[in-house]
Amino acid sequence: MSEGNQIDDSKNDDVPEDESSPIQREEPEEKIRKRDHIDILSHPNVMRLLNKQGDQIVLFADKVLKFTGSGKMKYRYLMITDFAVYLIDPETDSLRRRIALAAVEKICVSELTDNFLVVIIPTEYDLLIASARKNEIITAFVEAYEPEVVSSNRFQYNAASNMVKEIEFEEIEGGVKTRILRK
Repeated sequence: MSEGNQIDDSKNDDVPEDESSPIQREEPEEKIRKRDHIDILSHPNVMRLLNKQGDQIVLFADKVLKFTGSGKMKYRYLMITDFAVYLIDPETDSLRRRIALAAVEKICVSELTDNFLVVIIPTEYDLLIASARKNEIITAFVEAYEPEVVSSNRFQYNAASNMVKEIEFEEIEGGVKTRILRK
């Protein structure tokens, strides 16, 4: 590997450097940094978690807005790896949810220019998030697992184990109106 492709992770002396590190070190540093918007190397607890779970490659990492079943919004780090999707509390670096990529059935997005997407997981409750990097997230999912990507301005999702909600998108002057309705 050339000198220009190495990442300085001297801040993480307690994280072992080995072949199973979840950062793609073969790729140019600019590509890694382009997809890692939270600098996961500066989060030793997250690095330990990824190593423990056996994830090899981080395809995407960023702070997103997650919507709970009750409608509350919470910031989470969203990480997409070669094996799973992680939601991590950004204040404590603690794991809040891990979803195996094999459990993801499809990704639902609107046909408009909003920031919402829903990850449909038939065996669990679904994941509704908002991110200005929606297209990057979709690209990472497609690279990792190739789930079906469905575009519609209205779809249903399981906000909790026993709660179905419908999300509607409508183009209005100056933007997009989003409504989340309980079914």
